[in-house]
Amino acid sequence: MKTISLAMIVKDEEAVLARCLDCVKEIADEIIIVDTGSRDQTMEIAKAYHAKLYPYAWKDDFAAARNYAFSFAKMEYTMWLDADDIITEENQKKLLEWKHNDAHPDIVMMKYHTGFDEEGIPVFTYERERLMKTACHFQWVGAIHEAITPQGEISYVDIAICHHKEKINDPDRNLRIFEQQLHLGKALSPREQYYYARELYYHKRYDDAIAQFDIFLTSKQGWFENCIDACRMTGACYREKGEYENALRSLFESFFYDTPRAELLCDIAFLFYERNDFIKAIHWYQQALSCEIKKESGAFIQVDCYRFIPYLQLSVCYERIHAHTLACEYHQKAKAIKPHHPLIIKNDPFFAQ
Repeated sequence: MKTISLAMIVKDEEAVLARCLDCVKEIADEIIIVDTGSRDQTMEIAKAYHAKLYPYAWKDDFAAARNYAFSFAKMEYTMWLDADDIITEENQKKLLEWKHNDAHPDIVMMKYHTGFDEEGIPVFTYERERLMKTACHFQWVGAIHEAITPQGEISYVDIAICHHKEKINDPDRNLRIFEQQLHLGKALSPREQYYYARELYYHKRYDDAIAQFDIFLTSKQGWFENCIDACRMTGACYREKGEYENALRSLFESFFYDTPRAELLCDIAFLFYERNDFIKAIHWYQQALSCEIKKESGAFIQVDCYRFIPYLQLSVCYERIHAHTLACEYHQKAKAIKPHHPLIIKNDPFFAQ
């Protein structure tokens, strides 16, 4: 049977830590907790789970902290979780089954669900490196959005971790760290450049975000999935600025990197929808329905863009051009997926006519 060291970095996580550790107490053969300065009951909670505790002076560098936590691992595999992660009972069973199988890959990739709808169904998901063979001494890189580059024998398993964030401690932290690094003269890697541009978008600094996404894309050194998303985010920046044609150009630019993704096609459709060009909006929502989720791509996947959103929007677009039969048909298709969605409930009396 394979053994697992769970290595975590935490700070002031008394509200969620027990919830997380309850999920892995039967899975992890040792629990390593690196604390970066908690002032609440986090450490007392960790002690109740017989965790090995190590203090760590925070250096505005998540990779450094994770590498420090990993350095104490003694088991065959090292696993990471954030304190606000949980593993459902179904996925706990799958993980225990994995421990008993004969596979011994270098890295195990698992689904990471980070966005959920009103009923708790995952709507935003991607693959993350979750278990690493300890003897390989993989290293985390990146002060923000740290990662281990998958290499060696890589295994994709049908196991998911759910990220249920309860609070945002410091919404400016990531941007501050990036800009501190730039102030100190550090050159950002392509991956860091991409995430820096995203942080600028989240802070509504759209012109700065567009400029940084452009630097990332013109470098031609970024991972193609990040390039596709950079086109999408650039389009979102232009949309916020009211620059409709530039937004479209940015979204269409994503087609240079790979076949169109439903997320991009829904964005294109919505730009036409906003301008009351329902015929073109219908075309692009229909195109979105022809897409399939690219499993094991590592891309950010918004699940609703592949069925629910196109169905919902097509019902509205067809109603606006007085194609009532088609409008009702797509409303029913959307309703079959999410019967309790607020917009379905709101629209149901109208379509019942």
